[in-house]
Amino acid sequence: MLKGERTFVVRDAGGFVAHVNMPGWLKPKPTDHGHGPLAMVVESLLDPGRLVAMHEHRNDEIISWVPEGVMRHDDKAGGRLLIDRDHLMVMNAGASFWHSEETLASDPPLRMLQILVRPCAADLEPKIQHGPIPAAAANTWRHLVGPEGEGTLFYVRSAIDFFDVRLDAGVRVEFPRKPGRDLYFYVFDGSVVVDASTFAEGEQGLHLSDDRLDVEAKSPSTLVAFLLNPNAAVTKRGTVGDHRKIPPAIIIRAFLRWRKFRHLWYHHFSRRFFRAKDCSDTKDGPTKDQGRATRIRGSYCNFSRAKSDLNGTSMSVIGFEP
Repeated sequence: MLKGERTFVVRDAGGFVAHVNMPGWLKPKPTDHGHGPLAMVVESLLDPGRLVAMHEHRNDEIISWVPEGVMRHDDKAGGRLLIDRDHLMVMNAGASFWHSEETLASDPPLRMLQILVRPCAADLEPKIQHGPIPAAAANTWRHLVGPEGEGTLFYVRSAIDFFDVRLDAGVRVEFPRKPGRDLYFYVFDGSVVVDASTFAEGEQGLHLSDDRLDVEAKSPSTLVAFLLNPNAAVTKRGTVGDHRKIPPAIIIRAFLRWRKFRHLWYHHFSRRFFRAKDCSDTKDGPTKDQGRATRIRGSYCNFSRAKSDLNGTSMSVIGFEP
């Protein structure tokens, strides 16, 4: 099971912030930013009184899941639709689909997931699905979206299933399973333990197997999970899910190696600094150890700044601006 920390890919457009999670980048040697049919999972935050003007999507299947706030959608086909904790929307963009998104000044802040799924083929017929969803039962997975023709409430034209769950503290449940399907999950809020690892809000996991996997909530938590066929036929022509400016895998592999090296280097020098500082505090006058501590202190500060810079890395830094 592979763990991913909170994404470093963030786009802040002033009142509209997107945290972009790339499932494929969780692998030690990524070859694709997505994993099979799942291109990306975007946690979006929109302030009240904001408008994302009319824009086009092509060749993306987009699931809009809104547990906090209200998202107001408008398009030329279905008109005005409202998505909240009781309603779901799936936009099967196909060859072309235009829409806008909005919050009113009187609306609460919006926090949602926009899930970009790769369809099985390019330039399919555009469609829009919107409707109520069953009330969430505590500690029970809700199966909200599945492949077309399999009888789920909503569908995508790809080999992927989407679930959500709200767990009480201390409750342990099994993740959904299907033969031949991998599992990807995202912690929307709370804190959980999976395979002896703790996952906090905004962290994610990828299980490259259909073996059983359990999750236990350390606090009240909300999760989403995806079962996907990693070998499914898909098209990678989505205008967002496979945006042309997403960095190629070779650049991401180099970046991840550098980040791992920086992390090890930072911790090595921070330990040496504190050992040297403890030594120097017990002696009077300048010593060799104090001189070394000063040099190490400078290195420590530099790496602290590097850590701060990394935490602020945005899409524009890595070349991805939708």
